[in-house]
Amino acid sequence: MASSSILPNLFLMISCLLPCVCFSTDTLKQGQSLNSTLTIVSANGVFELGFFSRGQPQKIYLGIWYKKIPTQTVVWTANREYPIRSLSCSLSINREGNLVISDGRGVSLSFTTIAHTNSNTSATLLNSGNLILRDNMGNTNSDVYMWQSFDYPTDTLLPGMKLGYNTSTGHVMSLTSWTTSEDPSPGVFSLSLNSVSELVLNNTKVAGPKGYWNREVSSFFIDFRPSDIFEFVYFDDQYSKYLSYRLYNMSISSRLVVDSSGKVKQFIMMPEGWSLFWEQPRPSCQVYALCGSYSSCNDKLIPNCNCLRGFQPNSLREWRQQVWSAGCVRNAPLQCGSKDRSLPIKNVKLPVNPTFVDASNADQCELECLKNCSCNAYAYSISRGCSLWKGDLVGVEQLESGGYDLFLRVAAAELEKINGDSRNNTTSSLSGTSDTREKVLIIALPIFSSVLIFGFFMYCLWRKKLKQRGKREIGLDLLSFDFSTKTNAVNGELSDKNKNASGEKWEAELPFFNFSSISTATDNFSDANKLGQGGFGLVYKGKLLNGQEVAIKRLSRGSKQGLEELKNEATLIAKLQHRNLVRLLGCCIEDEEKILIYEYMPNKSLDFFIFDHRNKTILDWEKRIFIIEGIAQGLLYLHQHSRLRIIHRDLKASNILLDNQMKAKISDFGMARIFGGNELQGNTGRVVGTYGYMSPEYVMEGLFSIKSDVFSFGVLLIEILSSKRNTGYHIADSLTLLEHAWKLWNNQRGHELIDSTLLDPSSVLKALRCVNVALLCVQELACDRPTMSEVVTMLSNEETTLPSPKQPAFCTRSSIEKSSSLNKLAVPSTNYVTITSINGR
Repeated sequence: MASSSILPNLFLMISCLLPCVCFSTDTLKQGQSLNSTLTIVSANGVFELGFFSRGQPQKIYLGIWYKKIPTQTVVWTANREYPIRSLSCSLSINREGNLVISDGRGVSLSFTTIAHTNSNTSATLLNSGNLILRDNMGNTNSDVYMWQSFDYPTDTLLPGMKLGYNTSTGHVMSLTSWTTSEDPSPGVFSLSLNSVSELVLNNTKVAGPKGYWNREVSSFFIDFRPSDIFEFVYFDDQYSKYLSYRLYNMSISSRLVVDSSGKVKQFIMMPEGWSLFWEQPRPSCQVYALCGSYSSCNDKLIPNCNCLRGFQPNSLREWRQQVWSAGCVRNAPLQCGSKDRSLPIKNVKLPVNPTFVDASNADQCELECLKNCSCNAYAYSISRGCSLWKGDLVGVEQLESGGYDLFLRVAAAELEKINGDSRNNTTSSLSGTSDTREKVLIIALPIFSSVLIFGFFMYCLWRKKLKQRGKREIGLDLLSFDFSTKTNAVNGELSDKNKNASGEKWEAELPFFNFSSISTATDNFSDANKLGQGGFGLVYKGKLLNGQEVAIKRLSRGSKQGLEELKNEATLIAKLQHRNLVRLLGCCIEDEEKILIYEYMPNKSLDFFIFDHRNKTILDWEKRIFIIEGIAQGLLYLHQHSRLRIIHRDLKASNILLDNQMKAKISDFGMARIFGGNELQGNTGRVVGTYGYMSPEYVMEGLFSIKSDVFSFGVLLIEILSSKRNTGYHIADSLTLLEHAWKLWNNQRGHELIDSTLLDPSSVLKALRCVNVALLCVQELACDRPTMSEVVTMLSNEETTLPSPKQPAFCTRSSIEKSSSLNKLAVPSTNYVTITSINGR
């Protein structure tokens, strides 16, 4: 009996050590069989199909992986929900023409469902990694398949795969993570495309908000640096809606994965192995329910997840594997009534799904919780009132500052145990003999004296520096600050008071505010006040005591910019005063916090209107012309009328904000460059910006000038006129919107570029004039483009004769951002998302 159980295990062990033998072709035909030691390989030798094993005890799966990569990287799994236990398994095509996995014991699993009855069906592994079923008799079209694995992705999106759904059949193509790195079964995290063109990353196990990370397709890659590796494309028609991507150089391997930690990651194969190109969301604690229930997440700790006090891991084995989704359970059950106590957890982001009850103070809130046996925690604050949690606690995050106090409900005995452990630790830390104390004093006194002297010296230096900086570093109270009566501080105006000891004038600096007042103005940076987010961090709406609203941009702590550079940059932006520029009101630099405060724009950004089929009608023809002229005036100020010549370098629809009167205001000067009075052109080895808006000379050679901004303005002008994006969408047979515009103009059909919902016959001539100006702005050579002064004249003076445009620059692809690890990959680039952060000069 014992020997009979040993033999199969011995066979399993030996089989795993034997190398797989591949078929001589990339095709499996009807009548052939693929066993656990055989594989088929794509014609280009990149992908391999066969059986692989994972876990202990071993489970067998049919999958596709990269053949030439030493560490097996599985990109597709056929039977992830139904693993096989025996290596005597095989893959074949049955009489109906379906692919069938047999376990060698008479049990078969068909993972394709084709209603077919002939005997001439074959399965081929294509060069793309797509496994397809083809009818070799009835269908002679090699591009038409009866079934393909690309329609059923698992956790990985390969180039050419689709993420979306078929609107006619209802078939959904989404990604679902592995349970763990060693368990291919479906995990709890999924990435899908919804009906309003949003990509949604969600935790399918925990009932919570609609996706802990949502992005419109147009801004999906908000944290994605410009790439010369691949191009993402969005497709939307009456039959299907999906996102896909393609490689410019097919010799490069890249994959997008939803991993078991709940993140979307893009990898590129480099000589040293897989390299992480980007990931979302960042940081890890933004992953919804990453730590499961009754645990807290902390991005500053490794591992990120820890059980709350009074709780222990639900599965210690999974917890050690850093799979935290099962969460934690109580050490001792609640007794209900007066036998339970409240345990404070300081400075946290509160759990999701609270229940709000009436309570005038914290004590009353505690009573409301304790008298309800289903209540597991409570929190009280003046701004939020009393919040109770009657279900599992999910989404607790430990913060460094700006958080709330959460009170856990625990059994009285458990609280005594926790307090007892704390006292024991304190007693233990204070124990020791008198001899030890004497030795410590002998060593410590000289060190303490040296530190004291050094500290006094540093204190003197600090006091001197503080006097030089003045009140700015003290930090003003944002809540009570009245911007309307303190415009001198904001506008950088000169007065007799602004003089130094030598009598020379200095410019009033930007107000610096303290962090606590900013936190209060945003209700502790609550989600209800969040306006948006990007690679720079988060933007919140803040409200002052006088009712004024401001926009507060909280830069991410991962920003590489130094404090002095930020101060210099912020002070510079504050000096740019024009009705068509967003005004910077102040900033905050405190510990690791870097915050910028802007005037609040209630109507969001231009892209919110012109690229949305529901909102675009709000901007009629007159409003769009008003916006176009405002943008032109703002650029003219930067280029010509400000005391320093400013090149914006990132002009695009999302950086044009609209006030309550729909007045356009240029924002986001994070990539701006300053020119001296005689400078006309600059050069950079690090090209940053938004692809599709960048001029050819900037993309190809790193050259930028005022004509670079003119090119961006031309692209933006065409987008405003047509209500279409320049990149990311295919328009008829044209690659970009610029090419489409040129073809229409060249064929005397320029009016067809204009959004059909805008024009009436009286506006056609003005519209054609705008198209003409836009095409002049996007000329391939910088010398052929007008200046913004000429653009303003062309738009405002209809008697000015306009020159005929030449063929403009289309998508001239080149390296966007030259990374040391990617310089050798000389392939083209298309991308329309920017990294928005303030860079020091």
